[in-house]
Amino acid sequence: MKPRILCFADVRFPLERANGIQTIETCAALARRGHDVRLIVRPDTTTPPRDPFDYYGLPTDPRLLIERVAVAGSQAVRRVGYLVRALLRARTTNRDDLVLTRDLGFASLYLRARRPTSAALVYESHGFAPAVSAARPTMLTGAAASSSLKQGRLWRREQFVWHGAEGYATITSGLAGELVERFGTRPALAVVPDGARVGLTREWAPRRRAAPAVVGYSGHLYPWKGVDLLLDALATMPGVRAVIVGGHPKERDLARLQDHATRLGLGPRVTFTGMVPPHEVPARLEGADVLVLPNPETTVSARYASPLKLFEYLAMGRPIVASDLPAFREVLRDRDNALLFEAGNPAALAAAIRVAVEDLALADAIARRAFETAREYSWDRRAERLDALFAESMARRPKTRPETRMTAL
Repeated sequence: MKPRILCFADVRFPLERANGIQTIETCAALARRGHDVRLIVRPDTTTPPRDPFDYYGLPTDPRLLIERVAVAGSQAVRRVGYLVRALLRARTTNRDDLVLTRDLGFASLYLRARRPTSAALVYESHGFAPAVSAARPTMLTGAAASSSLKQGRLWRREQFVWHGAEGYATITSGLAGELVERFGTRPALAVVPDGARVGLTREWAPRRRAAPAVVGYSGHLYPWKGVDLLLDALATMPGVRAVIVGGHPKERDLARLQDHATRLGLGPRVTFTGMVPPHEVPARLEGADVLVLPNPETTVSARYASPLKLFEYLAMGRPIVASDLPAFREVLRDRDNALLFEAGNPAALAAAIRVAVEDLALADAIARRAFETAREYSWDRRAERLDALFAESMARRPKTRPETRMTAL
């Protein structure tokens, strides 16, 4: 019998960002594998509230239920309210259940507060929290630097959860290696990359191209995503257009990049769609001849990045041009399933795009191989990898466990 899974995510739901997509797609795939999944989130703040299944373009599944924790007040008050209510909900679990989260703070609290009969914990890490926190000012427009006290607090939490969780998943091998180097080896550790919706019965077919060539990008527009570099490259390529899908209306990055495109004189050659529902993104990129991941080299990009767009690009069966970063090289191989260029170098990015639009035989070969690679990164394949980790994790849960005194980290 498969364990019931309680997945805790302190986000309003549905959420436009990648972590909302990754969370619901993972939970849906686990439900398809026969798990009863309960996703515990905060309510939607949109009026009227959106239906998550409609928003993400997913069919309803009786095995996947979404439970909303009602909280109100400031961001700090909402955070405390969610943690308290989620912790009370988690303490109702039993040994046949499993708790899954990518929330480091919740994972730490759960380990300290659970009962001897409570469920095993599997923590999913998307980055070493002190490093991510330190890098925020260079990654996000207007983000503040974290204090040394916060850095120390995050470090202690990381170490505690590393040693305390029954199971531990990372999204890249680089992240797993870094954690082992910092904290030592541990059992029940698995590398579980993100995924995409993959049409397993669909066959690859070459795309009919029409001039001018179109470059596509989807995702957020934060500085660490590298869309600035893409615009700089396009300024040297008069015969190429671009469609850029994404950009939250309440954030400054969309306007910042539109201004940058205007200063470069790109004019109508660049189309900014703004934010669209996740399931509509492939249609917006349908006219693109080349798909680009232009991330500059940062701590997060180089070691921790497993971007959803990478796997969505693979599934579309188009030639991919991507920054040559260690995290991307875990999936992409130069001139095999992608063209890799020197990260942060707009001239190198422009040169790689030119190869993709001018050498049609190579572009088709890369696109076909990308499409074949995508089959290893479906959401169902991700759930299969997690299931193997779940079995190992539950076997590690001791039959009896003394209560652990709850202390602040």
